[in-house]
Amino acid sequence: MRRLKAAAWVLAFLLSVGTLSLTAFAAEGWSQSGSQWVYYDSYGDRVYNTWKKGADNKWRYLDGDGVMATSTWVEDEYYVDANGIMYTDQWLKVTDEDGNQVWYYFGSTGKAIKDNWKKIDDKWYHFDSDGRMETGWIEDDMYYCNASGEMLTGWQQLYSPDDEEENSVTPGMDSLGYGDGKNWYYFSPTGKKYLPDEDESGDDYGTRKIEGYYYCFDEEGAMQTGWKEVRNEGSDTILNYMYFGEDGKGKIGWYSMYPPEELGGYDGDVEWFYFTNSGEPRASESDRLEEDDIVRINGKKYLFNDLGNPVYGLKKVYISDDEWTAFYFGDKETSSAQTGKMSVTESDGTKSDFYFSSSGRGYTGVRDGYLYYAGKKQEAVDGTKYMCYHVNGKNYVVNKSGKVMDDDEVKNSDGVEFATNASGELISADGETDISGYVEEPLEPVWDED
Repeated sequence: MRRLKAAAWVLAFLLSVGTLSLTAFAAEGWSQSGSQWVYYDSYGDRVYNTWKKGADNKWRYLDGDGVMATSTWVEDEYYVDANGIMYTDQWLKVTDEDGNQVWYYFGSTGKAIKDNWKKIDDKWYHFDSDGRMETGWIEDDMYYCNASGEMLTGWQQLYSPDDEEENSVTPGMDSLGYGDGKNWYYFSPTGKKYLPDEDESGDDYGTRKIEGYYYCFDEEGAMQTGWKEVRNEGSDTILNYMYFGEDGKGKIGWYSMYPPEELGGYDGDVEWFYFTNSGEPRASESDRLEEDDIVRINGKKYLFNDLGNPVYGLKKVYISDDEWTAFYFGDKETSSAQTGKMSVTESDGTKSDFYFSSSGRGYTGVRDGYLYYAGKKQEAVDGTKYMCYHVNGKNYVVNKSGKVMDDDEVKNSDGVEFATNASGELISADGETDISGYVEEPLEPVWDED
């Protein structure tokens, strides 16, 4: 009882200090009426439904009976404590009718924060239209607040907004996984969840570069792994895909893996793919192999087909719109452009000599006394001793080993005498200058087909 009397005395003092002592209806100010406090205006009338300050310069509210309100809501916007003092810049925890703990926050004017964000002690919180602090997915599932109401940023592992289970949070990316049905989401420094841009060409997925790595997200913002079609350019091609590891990072460099299940043309086996620094797989845009698509990786030259696999074997490669030559990319394990003189097994099983320049192109013309076309050495065949091939606009005579017969007179298997100049070109056959009947088109390489 002594403590209650002392508290009442202190409250009376705070309410009355600095005001004239009240005598009945004599001056404006606070007055105690039994166990309650009232306020009289300068006319000596009690005031109702309004705010008045005490001597401590803090606001208190006079209710509809003219009595100072305590421990209650005022006008559904404010709250006063047991001493009638308006809540400002502070939290209020109450238990609702369902027994749940509910938090409110009152700003510097005393109003409860409603339907808005509020930064409190360097952390952001959101309050609904009734002023209740929110947790979980909020604002059309674009933000997430933890059990303490704090807005989350960066990587977070959460249940999806549609999941009926209680949302829970595992901050950071130190234990990636999908246990308990959770997904990874990324929230910007402003707290907004990343979603693919509407103008991104992928139907279901989009990418974003975060701290130097590309990640993939679905239309709800959940991070993805594995092969994902992140572009949709009107045709089914590996160029529309990227591959994301278990950590969500887009792969860069060489990787051996199964191809996307949605794409055809593969043998179903593990294949090699190469991903650029932007995570895009190297691939030709069509089944036509072009020299411009050859790329140098770690000092070696590779050419990728339209499936995104490095080609190997003997290939027909276009060096312009209508000009082509042979390239040899070694066996499957090698799969890189070879140079110099070598023996190559063609697709029909024939083993032939080839010469490839330093660029990898099959050589056409005379080199070291031998004739080549698209890299393949031109030799007299079908039991003939000598043959004349039309290469680079000239007619060269070669023997069975492909050696050019320069400045010579030789007889072919039919006894026809070929006369050649110093370059090895045929100038007459049995003394006749009409040699058209003896000129053959060059032997083309027998290509490996993809």
